[in-house]
Amino acid sequence: MRTEAEPTAEADRDRHPGSSSFNAFAGGPGSLFLSFGSYVSSSEQMTQQVNPSRVSGVQLRPVTESDLPILFEYQREPEANEMAAFPARDRDAFMAHWTKILGDETCVAMTVVVDGCVAGNVGCWTQDGQRLVGYWIGKEHWGKGVATQMLSIFLRLVTDRPLHAHVAKHNVASIRVLEKCGFALCAKATGALGEPADGIEELDYVIDTSSLGDT
Repeated sequence: MRTEAEPTAEADRDRHPGSSSFNAFAGGPGSLFLSFGSYVSSSEQMTQQVNPSRVSGVQLRPVTESDLPILFEYQREPEANEMAAFPARDRDAFMAHWTKILGDETCVAMTVVVDGCVAGNVGCWTQDGQRLVGYWIGKEHWGKGVATQMLSIFLRLVTDRPLHAHVAKHNVASIRVLEKCGFALCAKATGALGEPADGIEELDYVIDTSSLGDT
């Protein structure tokens, strides 16, 4: 399960569509009920914690059904698919995937909003006993620091630790974002991933403290 898209990047710029593969994640958004459970104590608390991001124009909010057509188009961007090493879904598969996500109360799924526009999504879910995080940022928002700001905010909202992110080795931009937000390469967990069937090497990054991440 790889961190999703946004392509390669220069040292301090986020150009990648995601960090761990959130598209691969089977848990999450739509207009259905989205429960944050113990991850976010209340919508009021969530708003209070996210509001400070408005100074930079980056906000997070629960995914709604009206976001899905935009997110669908973002995940069809060929450069993003190549960067994240994750194929695009057709519309029916995409909608089925998100319906499943929204129906799973153990998943957290949020829309990334930049200056009032939907810029992507971020979420976390449980797989094989690990709590995973992944995101996908639309190509038009690459290279602007959106991913780093978004992930820093998300790590304040979702305090589960350890939190893992699986990322394709060639996805330099997402690796840079993870490192800036406090994640570190976990050699043991990476080795446990085994040989990739598709030949694309995957790395396991983890944040195992209550660090709020680098802003």
